[in-house]
Amino acid sequence: TALTAVLKADDGNSPDPNRTTQPKPPLLPAVPGGRLSGGGWGQECFALIRKAVGFQAEGNRCYKTKRFREAIGRYHQAVLQLKAIGGGSQLNRTQSRLTEEQRGLIETTEIDCYDSLAACLLQSELVNYERVREYCLKVLGKQKDNFKAMYRAGIAFYHLGDYPSALRYLMEAKGRDPADMNVSRYIHLTEIKMRRRGQERDGRKHMIH
Repeated sequence: TALTAVLKADDGNSPDPNRTTQPKPPLLPAVPGGRLSGGGWGQECFALIRKAVGFQAEGNRCYKTKRFREAIGRYHQAVLQLKAIGGGSQLNRTQSRLTEEQRGLIETTEIDCYDSLAACLLQSELVNYERVREYCLKVLGKQKDNFKAMYRAGIAFYHLGDYPSALRYLMEAKGRDPADMNVSRYIHLTEIKMRRRGQERDGRKHMIH
């Protein structure tokens, strides 16, 4: 179908810096009668989806040229467009009018934008690990088997000092890709931190007794 073709043209997955071809801005298909499903709000909703996918494509291009701050701005703009769809009292009526593919495109675009936002933040000079954690958990809330989100969540929890959670997500990521050396390295670092924390805790107990 037309929307599936759009997704295949630019699947919106987390930007891959190894890709050399620059995807063209995705174009959503025309809707019969110029409306999403009838009514002014349907037409506005369709326009918002179209803008969101366009902002996402711009963000991907910025990421590939290492303009991470600009990429973050584009992904945020994309998410804002999608949030605007559900920002009014028309939400239930709009959702009921959307086709399954249209709802899928909204969800996929949102997930991919959060995934890409986490990737961009990890490239920052001063990383906001709380935001990285937040975005990764949003992705995993919709895609429990997302390897990149598992790995990045593990990194975020590690740097936030929550080593048990870090280890849990990193082990889940390792289960998806046992050969990934970055995952293995962070698992090793996390286990070292957990052992040290355990030793410190035991030392304090001995001091008390």
